[in-house]
Amino acid sequence: MTERALILDFGGVITRTLFETHPQTERALGLSPGTLTWRGPFDPESDPLWRSMQADEISERDYWKARTREVAELTGAGWTEMSDFVRAARGASPADVIRPEFLFTLQMVKAAGIRAAILSNELDLFYGADFRAKLPFLKDFDVIHDATYTKILKPDPRAYTGVLTDLGLAPEACVFVDDQARNIAGAGAVGLTTVHFNVQAPAESYAEAMKLLGLSGETS
Repeated sequence: MTERALILDFGGVITRTLFETHPQTERALGLSPGTLTWRGPFDPESDPLWRSMQADEISERDYWKARTREVAELTGAGWTEMSDFVRAARGASPADVIRPEFLFTLQMVKAAGIRAAILSNELDLFYGADFRAKLPFLKDFDVIHDATYTKILKPDPRAYTGVLTDLGLAPEACVFVDDQARNIAGAGAVGLTTVHFNVQAPAESYAEAMKLLGLSGETS
């Protein structure tokens, strides 16, 4: 059988977004309920900064740098990096923000002998290298390709060809999943089969990826 691989973005695809976990973040940081009002893809009309990012006026990193500064001001924290914010918000129990649909899909993929990779623009930059140690499922990935170290960000074609080289596979043997349209377009341009992940319907997105890999699309 021809080798195949599932290539996943990390934030938003593997983990629940920070938009989805405002109540947990507020509790962790001692903020009053409802303090954090930016909702990104869940309410773009109320989040002008998100709309600027989607329009390519600012980068995703710029978006989260701005949010980190805002929350640091609210809490009086002296954060300088996104990873400081993430560790404070969810570092105590990072497993709680992992999507169960992802865990099921990874189990199915590995049982079928399909390889698994992460292609992230900022895994360790945003989450901190120590975050990985708290996520035992990462050992099941054949490749983790992180632009924190390569400095080559999606949608640069070299980001995708880099992970393909690490896997030793051609693009047509792989399915790539990401929640950002620009990254999906970049992947398609190098020949990858893609799933534009819908953070509001994660089960459906993972089901689509599994069907493209020839597996059952049921994620329950």
